[in-house]
Amino acid sequence: MLHINELTFRFGGRVIFDHATVAIPKGHRVALVGRNGTGKTTLLRLIAGEMVPDGGAITMPAEARLGIVAQEAPGSDVSLIDTVLAADVERTALLAESETAHDPHRIAEIHTRLADIHAHSAPARAAQILSGLGFDAESQTRPCSDFSGGWRMRVALAGVLFAEPELLLLDEPTNHLDLEATIWLENYLRNYPHTILLVSHDRELLNKVPTTTVHLDQGKLVSYAGGYDQFERTRRANLERLAANQTKQIAQRKHIQSYIDRFRYKASKARQAQSRIKMLERMEPIISIVEDHTVSFDFPSPEELAPPLIQLEGVDVGYDGKAILRNLDLRIDMDDRIALLGANGNGKSTLVKLLASRLAPMTGEFRKSSKLKVGYFAQHQAEALDLSLTAVAQAKLWMKDILEEKVRAHLGRFGFPQQKADTQIAKLSGGEKARLLFALMTREAPHILMLDEPTNHLDIDSREALIQAINGYEGAVILISHDPHLIELTADRLLLVDGGACRAFDGDLEDYRKLLLEKRRAERSDGTERETGPSKKDQRRAAAELRAALAPLKRKADDAEKLIAKLTRDRQALEAKMADPELYNGPADKVTKLQKDLGDIQKKLSSAEDAWMEAHEALEAAEAEATGVA
Repeated sequence: MLHINELTFRFGGRVIFDHATVAIPKGHRVALVGRNGTGKTTLLRLIAGEMVPDGGAITMPAEARLGIVAQEAPGSDVSLIDTVLAADVERTALLAESETAHDPHRIAEIHTRLADIHAHSAPARAAQILSGLGFDAESQTRPCSDFSGGWRMRVALAGVLFAEPELLLLDEPTNHLDLEATIWLENYLRNYPHTILLVSHDRELLNKVPTTTVHLDQGKLVSYAGGYDQFERTRRANLERLAANQTKQIAQRKHIQSYIDRFRYKASKARQAQSRIKMLERMEPIISIVEDHTVSFDFPSPEELAPPLIQLEGVDVGYDGKAILRNLDLRIDMDDRIALLGANGNGKSTLVKLLASRLAPMTGEFRKSSKLKVGYFAQHQAEALDLSLTAVAQAKLWMKDILEEKVRAHLGRFGFPQQKADTQIAKLSGGEKARLLFALMTREAPHILMLDEPTNHLDIDSREALIQAINGYEGAVILISHDPHLIELTADRLLLVDGGACRAFDGDLEDYRKLLLEKRRAERSDGTERETGPSKKDQRRAAAELRAALAPLKRKADDAEKLIAKLTRDRQALEAKMADPELYNGPADKVTKLQKDLGDIQKKLSSAEDAWMEAHEALEAAEAEATGVA
């Protein structure tokens, strides 16, 4: 589907791509990963033709349609549903032509093509996509101009999903979504019928959607089978093997050099010494790979306070005299780790503002500790930063009467060494600005952290650092996030904010995921119970037929998995032999043979991994088709 060959691209004097090559097969769902600033978005723009490479080629089939979410959100007076329908350019053009065509043959061609592309079901499909992204039936009929920028970006995403291009390019598609829409999108992309190239920092999405992961590192593109976790494991193993091979090669070179130094001037050994000199010259040194610095930070520990920190009893809260949430009963203690669930617009942010005393209760009793300090994080707070100041100058404004050394030490806890602390805020990345906000909001060692979408501008490594910081923090945490990975690893209590109420959710995030999927299925149905349905006997027979049909594919996947396990054991045994320094004191041909055997095993292992991936993809596709997953 997509071939990138010897791609070279420079920007601002820096080489972004250096003869990078990768091939993406038709129908594959591919994640493009790499640290911030390595060029992931640049690659999408090069593929889309928005930028021109300095060398190499990017090719795809001429008839294939390419889809990318527009950077500018739709803001016209056209309704959401009509905006999404217009994204299918061919359907829109055919419908317009059908109104003016007079030639009977052309009219027949138009209607045949409209039938081929299922134009009659397009409004229902567009409505389903909009619903999945959080728009109810009433909202879908309203004009785009009625909605904020974040919601309009959802409409732009809906449009490109509806158009179903043969190559779908997605750059951080969950940035403007809540958890509920993120879960829907994850399920939708898993069943997308064409090729996807996805850039995201959402680890859950990168594990559940891709069949392949392409790593962008040092200007090169390297392909790995599977999702992000599998990529990390494989790459880590490769780096460890590279380091081990480097250690072995150093020992081997020392041994050869020792022989040369002892015998190069001895007549009887001169010829052997010369051959070893040539061997040493031919031996390509294994270059160390230096990993980029990983960001880490930690929140300061608060002083202990007697429980509860906050107590709500029968509280109503809202805006302009209209209650958004009613009859709230909630207690928060120092050891609480709470995640708020519920679609955007149901009141999660309203609840956090209430708890942070940024919104007064309308009725009921609100009690909190007199010594309580709250750290409140929201993305819009970045607007309060003075972009003309340096990070340390901004921090000094917020930390009055604090010595500069202590201000710098506090910034250092959040990944701001001296040089970065003296950088103008306007020149900081989105993730660095977010970390600066973390530093500023925790300057007084708060007893409770209230985090409203804290990961929007954080890359995967920074998100992992945030998880570690939250888990190491000794105060309470209230969290709103569309990142399931963050919630699963930090929250031990889930509250569902829905229908004007806040109640405990009895289950984990996987239970919530199932609840949402069931709700989506119910919404797609006509809302009535079918009087008749298949009998249990028919259901058992259908299940048996499905198992029989899938059995060959499962056997193929199992056989490939067993072969991978065997080859992995063989490789480990060979590597253990080659790690023995005594080996290099013996015959050189023995070392050569072991190296050849290791290379053969590596090729077989790579083929086996490809076979395993193909078998699993075929199995997933067969299961999806058999169960009617759209």
